[in-house]
Amino acid sequence: MPNQTDHIEVRTFADGGAAVGGERIDTAGFPDPYTATLAHVAAEAELRRAKVLTHGIDHAAGQDSWFYVTPDGEIELPEPVPQGASPVGSDEPESQSIPDDVPAPPAAPPRVGASSQPVPPASSRGGSEPESSARPESIVTLGAPGFTPPADPQPRSRRDARAADPLHADTTVFVRRPRNRPKHGARGALYTLSGGTVNLGPSSREQRDRELADRIARQLTGSHNTAILSLKGGIGKTSTTVGLGLVLAEYRGDPPMAIDANPDSGDLAERALGESGYQSSARQTITDLLADAPSIDSLTELSKYVQHAGRFHLVAGEQDPALSDSLTADEYLTVSRLISRYYSVVLTDCGTGVTHQAMSGILQTADNLIVAAGYAVSGANRARSTLRWLAGHGYEKLAREAIVVITDKDGVSNRVDKDAIRGHLSGYCRELIAVPNDKGVADGDLVSLDGLKPATRDAYRRLAAAVVDGYE
Repeated sequence: MPNQTDHIEVRTFADGGAAVGGERIDTAGFPDPYTATLAHVAAEAELRRAKVLTHGIDHAAGQDSWFYVTPDGEIELPEPVPQGASPVGSDEPESQSIPDDVPAPPAAPPRVGASSQPVPPASSRGGSEPESSARPESIVTLGAPGFTPPADPQPRSRRDARAADPLHADTTVFVRRPRNRPKHGARGALYTLSGGTVNLGPSSREQRDRELADRIARQLTGSHNTAILSLKGGIGKTSTTVGLGLVLAEYRGDPPMAIDANPDSGDLAERALGESGYQSSARQTITDLLADAPSIDSLTELSKYVQHAGRFHLVAGEQDPALSDSLTADEYLTVSRLISRYYSVVLTDCGTGVTHQAMSGILQTADNLIVAAGYAVSGANRARSTLRWLAGHGYEKLAREAIVVITDKDGVSNRVDKDAIRGHLSGYCRELIAVPNDKGVADGDLVSLDGLKPATRDAYRRLAAAVVDGYE
């Protein structure tokens, strides 16, 4: 194990080259010279089985910095460094001057001294005026309290002294934020096979997926309700509710809840649990929950009426047509208020149409809407009519901010211009999400993310992000 005062010196040059320990290295195969030098130091750290103190000198920017490189290739900020640390593997004296052709860094705002008067830049002060002799305090500005760089009693040059000023130094040039690690595709494989030394960063697709995940997982204040409705059955309303709920459950820290408020014996529970799963479960419904609502004062009590598809929770709809059709707006509000005490995201799977008894209560509590549609001309027209009806009956904001989900199913005529339908409907809503033809959605049975095509899962991810975006 080398002495703790030893360090490795790495240099990057304006021509794109780099040196480690005084010797030029091959930077081919690396995205930049910084990554190349850090990969070499990480390999040394792996041999030592210890992090290595590193002095990085960037000739292109006229700056230097101190940091540790771990065996995993990570950068750590140092504790106070012993004075007089000697380079490892380099015969160059520490005071070696930077070549004269190194461009001066761009001018920074004037410093403010103890008197609160601006201090003129170095170029305007007299030649005999002493310059700061401190090595650039780049690590200090990055938040490592108490770090004292090794002593350098004589500035290398006037330009070096100016660059050494912590108010002029750009601390992000050499010690940069490490790239995010790619997890998928060729970049992920290369990162794994190289032991982490070759990191090209995530692809644009992976970056987009991470952005979607962040949007879906955004922390929320209070409880929010999304209503999913349509004017016709069989066009993907309930499958959309389940797909959306499963994605929210996968990405969010808090489980989402769905309420089956369909007055026509809704099948939300069957689509989320599968018919056999629902038949074998305790078959409490929204009717049972409503009857016992006054006595429910805890999540534990509420859970007796809740079905679970993993982390996706739901209240099953009433299967007796005589009872399901009688759900009123006030009764829905009772259920909604109870559930909103314990869940931050609530989905309501509505019936077909917008005029049945419960709809006024549903629309009253909805933060945003999803309108399910199909590619048949009649289905597209119904979606448009739904949005127009909402806008004309006091729900203009809900209509304007609505999300249309158009699901492709078998049986659509080849003469239907799907692009034209999507373009037409997109003019009536905030966002349009197209779900591709997928047997995992269309067969009317269990909907599970594992059973869906990647493009279908991606559509539901985009839908989930759009829904959470709409929560103010």
